[in-house]
Amino acid sequence: MMRKIFHRGVIPGFGLTLGFTMFYLSAVVLIPLSTLVGKSAQMGVSSFWKMISNPRVLASCRLSFTTSLLAALVNLFFGFIVAWVLVRYEFRGKRLIDAMVDLPFALPTAVSGITLTALYAPDGWFGYQLNQLGIQVAFQPLGIVIALIFIGLPFVVRTVQPSLEDLDREMEEAATSLGATRFQTFWRVILPTITPALLTGFATAFARGIGEYGSVVFISGNLPMKTEIAPLLIVTKLEQHDTKGACALAIVMLTISFCMLLLINGIQWWCRRKQNI
Repeated sequence: MMRKIFHRGVIPGFGLTLGFTMFYLSAVVLIPLSTLVGKSAQMGVSSFWKMISNPRVLASCRLSFTTSLLAALVNLFFGFIVAWVLVRYEFRGKRLIDAMVDLPFALPTAVSGITLTALYAPDGWFGYQLNQLGIQVAFQPLGIVIALIFIGLPFVVRTVQPSLEDLDREMEEAATSLGATRFQTFWRVILPTITPALLTGFATAFARGIGEYGSVVFISGNLPMKTEIAPLLIVTKLEQHDTKGACALAIVMLTISFCMLLLINGIQWWCRRKQNI
């Protein structure tokens, strides 16, 4: 009897819930993506290659992936620091700072873009001071990186924070009692434990940055071959009724993003396996 209950599982209705899960994922994810692929396939191989090898398309994709990567790396470092402070220290205003981390989630992306543009424009509060130093942020790739840092920070903080909260303090105390320095304790005890969370936060921030539109379109300036991001080029093609070209560019971005996420998931699996050995 016990063996029969074990095989059936604690929660009944596995077949029904699995069927609903597959139906929901198919309706929301698989069917739209398959339609995207089918629309691109109508172009033919030569037309598809001619479109994605266009210098303007290559420049926009290069800009999107480069700025997203830089912003994700910055958020990986500073997001960890923010999560560490929120978890390890008690101070006045901690709840306010914790709530401010989620502010990019609550703000519409267009509001974020307008605000950042007003701050970093040549006549803005920050932009005017930076221009005096010869640094131009708005309407430059640097402005895109700053916008992506703004919208990507919560992904790293909220991913790393639970991992730090679950970290066993006794392991750190044991390392200290055995003569390990603070750096050795961090490098050999803390960092290996939170590495999967760091990689997850980096991947989500990177993926969000690639597809970001609202917060970037204002501060970038949208100059072709210079500050034009790939999502904006997709919108431009749709406005020109070039649906096939827009789908082809979307397929390229989707493929590269999927390969990047697959690679990071593989690294996470390897890190967890190494921890269990």
